[in-house]
Amino acid sequence: MALTQNNLNDILNNKGTVLSSSGDKIGSVDQFYVDDASGRIAWVSVHTGLFGTSESYIPLDDATVQGNDVVVPYTKDQVKDAPKVNTDGGALEEDDQDVLYRHYGIGSTGFADTGATGGYTDTTTTTTTDANYTGAGVGTGLGTDAGHDTSGPNTDEAMTRSEERVNVGTRQTETGRARLRKFIVTENVTTTVPVSHEEVRIEREPITEGNVGAALSGGDLTEEEHEVILHAERPVVEKETVPVERVRLDKDVVTETETVSSDVRKEEIDFDVDGNARPGDGIPGNGR
Repeated sequence: MALTQNNLNDILNNKGTVLSSSGDKIGSVDQFYVDDASGRIAWVSVHTGLFGTSESYIPLDDATVQGNDVVVPYTKDQVKDAPKVNTDGGALEEDDQDVLYRHYGIGSTGFADTGATGGYTDTTTTTTTDANYTGAGVGTGLGTDAGHDTSGPNTDEAMTRSEERVNVGTRQTETGRARLRKFIVTENVTTTVPVSHEEVRIEREPITEGNVGAALSGGDLTEEEHEVILHAERPVVEKETVPVERVRLDKDVVTETETVSSDVRKEEIDFDVDGNARPGDGIPGNGR
């Protein structure tokens, strides 16, 4: 589905993202920019980089919409490598547009911001009748009262210096899984068991008055057999299953430190003077 003004609010209200031509997430939608003359939605800015601290600008020619996501015909690396521009919540300057268009390999035109709040609004070009007007961003109207910024909107007598700060946090990710698995192994157990057995021996006793009667109880000369049963013990092996221990998995939390680095930008303020104007005493300057 093509990108239209009707679905901008849905994308912004539902925190839509920008996807590359291969479906990779490039970043979250920040602002849309439209053409002053035609009202065509022409640019989108997205948060990229570590923790979303960088902002990249993408032309919306041939862009499509999938649900609450904007799909652009560029790769993630191509967007991340785009030149960085700073709009300060205002218009996307024509020079910046030309640099970006050259990076993406397409033609150029002029566009204005939809508003710093991130919502979509109709924008119109405001002209100025000030003879000293030196040229401002597309879609902005400037006067020359006190604090006039020759390269941007009206301000007070002071200039604000800003800088980026790195906010580092943590998030929990899955790094692996541990599991218990029970299996059977067979091992040989050797032990010594005492066993006994019976052996036969011959006992002879002389004829005495006490046993002469038993000796003469049979015939004079006869043939006989006497039998004795012998016994022996044999090892017997019996096995039984008994519980020996309980095993479970538990987790320990180990805290360690990691070093995180990121490039941050900051503004520096310098000044120069023209003509006979001179910097005041104690005020650093280059004196030009």
